Order: sequence, then structure tokens, then C-alpha cells
Amino acid sequence: MAVKLSAENFEREVLQSDVPVLVDFWAQWCGPCQMIAPVIDELSKDMEGKAKICKLNVDEVQEIAARYGVMSIPTLIVFNEGQVVKQTVGVNPKEKLVALLEPYIK
Repeated sequence: MAVKLSAENFEREVLQSDVPVLVDFWAQWCGPCQMIAPVIDELSKDMEGKAKICKLNVDEVQEIAARYGVMSIPTLIVFNEGQVVKQTVGVNPKEKLVALLEPYIK
């Protein structure tokens, strides 16, 4: 299951992670976010031990969404060693999300 992010755990789970992290910026009311949710859950199982998959509800943690310039959702951002390295907006197939993460998996 994807890690649920909050203002309290964002730094530890994402910025201090020793594996690459894909963060799904989403909201409950967002149709495309609901469409991609099963893909995110599947990816979190497939990437276990290799990368971390997280979800951040933009309505609950607006300050972090604003910090990373999230204007449209779903926005998916890949962090590696605490830095933003890739970003995509909208519903993407699982293969594309895997391709975003792969260069950073050790």
C-alpha cells in the first residue's frame, strides 16, 4: 500500500528516503486521481524494497503541494536523494511510471 504523506512525515518519508520516491499528489474529488489510484497501489507492491510510492492529499497538505508548484492533479513527482528529478501530470499507464523511477533504482 502506498504511504500516506502528511506535513509531519513528508521530510522523513520523501526527502530522507534512501530509495527513490514517487509522490502522487491527489484529491478525493478528482476523477482522474481516482482512475490512477489502483495503478499507484499496484506499483507500490511491485516496487517494494526498490522504490517508495506515496500519496499526498493536496486538500490536507496544501503547503507541500504549493512548495512543489502542483497546479493540476494528479501530479506525480519522482524524488531521488531528496531532489525532484522527474514530474508528470495526469493519468499515466503503469509502464510510464515504472520508466520514470527506473533510472534511480539501485
